[in-house]
Amino acid sequence: MTVLPDEQQDGPPLSLSERAYQAIQDKLIMLEIPPMAPIDEVALVESLGVGRTPVREALKRLEVDRLVVSYARRGTFATAVDITDLAYISDIRVHLEPLAARRAAEGAGPAVREDLVELADATESLDVPRLSREELMRWDMRVHRAIYHAAGNPHLEDTLVRYDNLATRIFCLFLDRMTDFVSHVEEHAGLLRTIADGEADAAARRARQHVQGFEKAIRAVI
Repeated sequence: MTVLPDEQQDGPPLSLSERAYQAIQDKLIMLEIPPMAPIDEVALVESLGVGRTPVREALKRLEVDRLVVSYARRGTFATAVDITDLAYISDIRVHLEPLAARRAAEGAGPAVREDLVELADATESLDVPRLSREELMRWDMRVHRAIYHAAGNPHLEDTLVRYDNLATRIFCLFLDRMTDFVSHVEEHAGLLRTIADGEADAAARRARQHVQGFEKAIRAVI
């Protein structure tokens, strides 16, 4: 049985619907449910150990996130991934990722900056060639989410998480064709340190280059 996400440490416990949402979202992002695959509600109910109502509520939210799509009398499917998606997603991220990096560099408090430095240290200590695809993807998401949160704007954070989820699906889809992950990880560490140092202009520039480099790397292997 798939284990639902752990309860969050702060705030009220997650509802079954929220926990189902996070679990199904993870399956979609990491391509455990491949693009265009039908969504088996019964299998999800059984694997997650919840009722049909939380699963259906989760799928409605995931449709808003563009991770699933529903058709009358046909059912619900994981959304497709194609080159057009990459262009659209990058067009948004190339503007919002630098904004988040700039806001984090300008406004993050001492504790947050310390956390970013620690994450940069941990990133630099990674043995990248030994990482599995899933480990690499999850670390990538961890870094990006730390920056979004450090920006201090929950609406910007929510928007960026949504588009980073879509970008990560594309990353997962073409990851086996890509070779240079070391520089990708090094970019993360440099960006984190620049934000922690309060260098707003440099942080925005690094974030923009990171998004542009991601799109270029994907296009090179398509």
